[in-house]
Amino acid sequence: MNDKTVVLNAGLVNYDGNIDYSQIASEVVIYDETPEDTILERVDGFTIVVTKEMKVSGDIIRKFPDSVKMICEAGTGYNNIDLDAVREKGILLCNIPAYSSKRVAHTAILLILNLASSMQKQIRMLSEGNHDNFHKHLMVDHVELNGKILGVIGYGNIAKEIIKVAQALGMKILVSTRTSRADVEEIHFTTNEEILKKSDFISLNCPLNESTRHMINKETLAMMKPTAYLINTARGALIDEAALIDALQNNVIAGAGLDVQEVEPLKDTSPLYTMDNVIITPHMGWRGLETRQRLVSLIQENISAFSKGQPINIVDQKKSQHAK
Repeated sequence: MNDKTVVLNAGLVNYDGNIDYSQIASEVVIYDETPEDTILERVDGFTIVVTKEMKVSGDIIRKFPDSVKMICEAGTGYNNIDLDAVREKGILLCNIPAYSSKRVAHTAILLILNLASSMQKQIRMLSEGNHDNFHKHLMVDHVELNGKILGVIGYGNIAKEIIKVAQALGMKILVSTRTSRADVEEIHFTTNEEILKKSDFISLNCPLNESTRHMINKETLAMMKPTAYLINTARGALIDEAALIDALQNNVIAGAGLDVQEVEPLKDTSPLYTMDNVIITPHMGWRGLETRQRLVSLIQENISAFSKGQPINIVDQKKSQHAK
C-alpha cells in the first residue's frame, strides 16, 4: 500500500530543529505549519496525513480527496479531529498512545513538589533582591508530601505513572474513573466528589470531551479544601479558567500547577503569569527531546504497519475523543 505522507505542522514538534520527520515513510513532504485554507491543497495526492494538536474541522475532512486513507494524530489526544467526518469519509484514524506518559507524569510531580515548597514565591523573592528566607525564618509555606492525599481524576497511562512516583513519596492515593473498580495496591477508587473534598493535591488526567469540559468550575472548586492545590497536565479546557482565577484570587484553594491552558498560547494579559500561588508552564510535558524523538519513531511504526495492511493504534471513532 502507498505510504505517501504529508506532515502538516511539523514545527510544533521540531521547533528546535532536532527532530527528523524525513524517515517516517518512503515519500514525505513536511510543512512546519499549515493555514486552514491550504489544508485541502496540501493533502491532495497523499495517502497519509500527519497532524499534531492541529484542529481539522469536519467541513474540511469531508472535502478530503479520495487519496487520503489515514490520518495519524501525532499524540495521544485527538479531540482536534472531527471523528464523525473521519468516519463518514472512511478514513482510518490512528494516534500515538503512551509516548509521553513518564515525561508528563514527571511534569505533574514537578508541579506538586514546587507548590509544596512555595518555590514560585521563593524565586520571585530572590529576583526582587529579597533574602528574608535566608536571614530570617523561612518566610513561605513549606509542607511535606508524605501523608498528603493525592486525588487523581482519570486512570490512564499518565495517571498510573504519577501514582507510582507519588506513592514512592509517601502520598495516599484516591482515584476516580468512569467505571467502578475495586481498591488495589493502596489505591482507593472513589468518586470525583470525594476527591474534591478530601484531596490535598488533585491531578487531572482524563479525556477532554463534552462531559469533561469545564469539569472544574466555580461549584467544584468550592468543594475543594482551602489548602488544596490543583494540577493539570491533560487539557486546559477541563478547567473553567475564569472560575479558577477567581478562586485563586479569593483563596478558595491554595494554588495551581498548570502545564496546559484553556486557550494556548495563554494571553500575555492573564493574571496566571504573576500569581504567587500558581506555577504555569507552556504545555511542556510532552516536549522533552527524547519524548519527541520517541514520538516520531512511533509515527513511523504506525505508517509502516498501515502500509503493510496491518494498522495499529487505531482510534475507535465511535467512542468519545480522548485527551493526552
